[in-house]
Amino acid sequence: MLEVRLLYKKLENYNSELEQTVLERTAELRDSEARFRRLTELTSDWYWEQDENGHFTKISGPVQEMLGIGADGALVKPRDDHGVHWDEAQREILEANLAARRPFLDFVYSRTNPNGSRQYLMVSGEPMFDPSGRFTGYRGIGKDVTEAMLPDFEPTQKY
Repeated sequence: MLEVRLLYKKLENYNSELEQTVLERTAELRDSEARFRRLTELTSDWYWEQDENGHFTKISGPVQEMLGIGADGALVKPRDDHGVHWDEAQREILEANLAARRPFLDFVYSRTNPNGSRQYLMVSGEPMFDPSGRFTGYRGIGKDVTEAMLPDFEPTQKY
């Protein structure tokens, strides 16, 4: 009986240690996630994820307004974009990358807004796959780089 009691006590101690380890790892994971979110916010205007059909499933930031994303998460086609005209050649390159499931880094493309102004957007993205290797969509970040693309651009902050 004494030996059984000792084994139960040992098991109880082990469970307590395991529970403490799980709590510590969970706290570390939350801290890591918070750092990642903050870094993403500092380096981009928006974060996005798309499913395998190209519909946006997660977005943060002003990407809906900037890109003309419909209520269903689908990109509005250039001709239906309420007076916005995308540079077709650039858009085709981006769509080819997406169709081929290739990652892309700092891809800059532009569009002409209804008021005639030119807007430049920079996006980076990577394909996502499930453990079996099946394509599940894309994730990435984007930024409005219009000011930086203007010929007389000067940084507003000097270091």
